[in-house]
Amino acid sequence: MLFLLAGLLGVVGVAPDPARARNLLIVAACDFVIAAAGLLLPWGRTRPEAPALLGLAGFAVLGLSTWSFGGVAAGTGPFLVLLYAWAGLHFPRWVLFGYLVPAFLSYVIPLVLTHQSPLVLSSAFVLMPVAIVVALLIEAQARHLRDDRERLARIEQWRAAMVNTLAHDVRSPLSTVRIVLEEFQEQATGEAARMADAALRQTARISRLAEGLLDLQRIDSSGQLKLDLAEHPARALIGEILLLLNLDVELTIEVDDDLVLLVDRQRFEQILINLVTNAARYGRGPVVVSLTRDGARNRLEVRDHGPGIPDHLRPRLFGQFAVGGPEGVGLGLWIVRQLAAAHGGMATAEARDPGVAMVVTFPATGPEA
Repeated sequence: MLFLLAGLLGVVGVAPDPARARNLLIVAACDFVIAAAGLLLPWGRTRPEAPALLGLAGFAVLGLSTWSFGGVAAGTGPFLVLLYAWAGLHFPRWVLFGYLVPAFLSYVIPLVLTHQSPLVLSSAFVLMPVAIVVALLIEAQARHLRDDRERLARIEQWRAAMVNTLAHDVRSPLSTVRIVLEEFQEQATGEAARMADAALRQTARISRLAEGLLDLQRIDSSGQLKLDLAEHPARALIGEILLLLNLDVELTIEVDDDLVLLVDRQRFEQILINLVTNAARYGRGPVVVSLTRDGARNRLEVRDHGPGIPDHLRPRLFGQFAVGGPEGVGLGLWIVRQLAAAHGGMATAEARDPGVAMVVTFPATGPEA
């Protein structure tokens, strides 16, 4: 891009300076050749420092430009500094020091050949230190950023391995523990039954954590989810899903019989269960599940009648580990948002009086949509 810009400036410069049109076009052509080389050559198959050869070609063009215009170096200095800045962004220090001699010669030799005064020649001893210092500062900052990126990549690999371990290795023994606790609960009475019930609740919480971490890893690793989309009668689908829940709260369904949902059933089930469970856990009944048609979208709303959520918390409810509590870990709503996005919709929280409504939209079906 740097050489492409230089070439375009050379072409533009022909109009105000037609006497030097030939020289300008020659320099512009050289710039375009270097730009094409930078774009088209397979640099990914070479050593990381190989593109630095473009800088050497650039210095040669700078020298040609200064000589062609009789020693006028007005554009040479800034472009030389820009070349050094580009090198500092991409290459190690030895490349920058390796550029010193070619850069110095490309600046000085044309001035000597065009018989410039010692004062003009001495400008090289000001320009070169400035260029190398700028490049070294940029190189140092770029190196720190690359080191930080590599460290973050290692942390991410470690996190992914830890999440996979938790998600997969915890679930198998947890199933055995849950079965044993359920059998013990059936035979226990009094205080033992209450202890078994408490243990089962904590086991369920760990299971939710494992499932949430597994979904988090699936989304993080692929960046998207593959959906098995199909049309489902909305009221029947929502009713079937809510039958799976055993919540001690009043549930109300407000869905028209003629509405149809185009969703992945398993993922929609996950969305609805997460929202209804959250509403029952953190709010108060009745919990109202409604579905309405809003233009080209279906709007699912799960509302509780509890104390609500403060305004400053609502925008970050759907972040990873944004909120949690004794019964949750803060992954449920983040997963809801990711699943909604995978369907082409979105998830938001809206204030109600009383309570709060969690709203998820889905693209509607039918000719109107």
